[in-house]
Amino acid sequence: MDQRHATTFPPGFFTRSDEADDSDFYAFDRLVTHIDGGAIAAVGELYNELGLCVASSGPVLDICSSWISHFPTKPERLVITGMNEAELAANDMADERLVKDLNADPVLPFADAAFAAVTCCVSVDYLIKPLDVFAEVRRVLQPDGMFVCTFSNRCFPTKAIRGWLATDDVGRCRIVETYFEITTGFDEPTTQLRNPGAPGDPLYAVSASRRITRS
Repeated sequence: MDQRHATTFPPGFFTRSDEADDSDFYAFDRLVTHIDGGAIAAVGELYNELGLCVASSGPVLDICSSWISHFPTKPERLVITGMNEAELAANDMADERLVKDLNADPVLPFADAAFAAVTCCVSVDYLIKPLDVFAEVRRVLQPDGMFVCTFSNRCFPTKAIRGWLATDDVGRCRIVETYFEITTGFDEPTTQLRNPGAPGDPLYAVSASRRITRS
């Protein structure tokens, strides 16, 4: 276990009830949505507000992606990683697709400062080495580039980490905030409930920018 995990989170926090190979679980094509229409719209509205859906947005990386990335319009360039080849192939906004199991290997095969933004939608709860992934995201982000994690209260419970399942929505926001806070090189995270009062799935966003280092 990463020493940062061991000193910040209790034993068993990153274990799951199903510890079988994730590639087996995600081998089945799931061309379905994992949050309802209102929550999907809230993701798109956030991406619009952040300027990710314009031709001048710069390249965007969507990790733990699937057949839909929830961008209302296409970023300048969209690179996606995910677990299922067929699902990634169906994502018609993507310019580049890479099957990648970040739980098996959290290293992102991209150059330093390659992306203007990184997104992760309804998947941060499945990461068993989140601090390693967050450190890699920070590396591939351009200075002042933003990492945006969105999530709801729905998941595959056998694959979500036990720490996520053991708390409520406020606690889950705090978990993701902590990932940002103890990963070197991020500014203070911002947390939002993007669809307050919605009758369906809540949509939370925790985001932070790569800190600009000034000499």
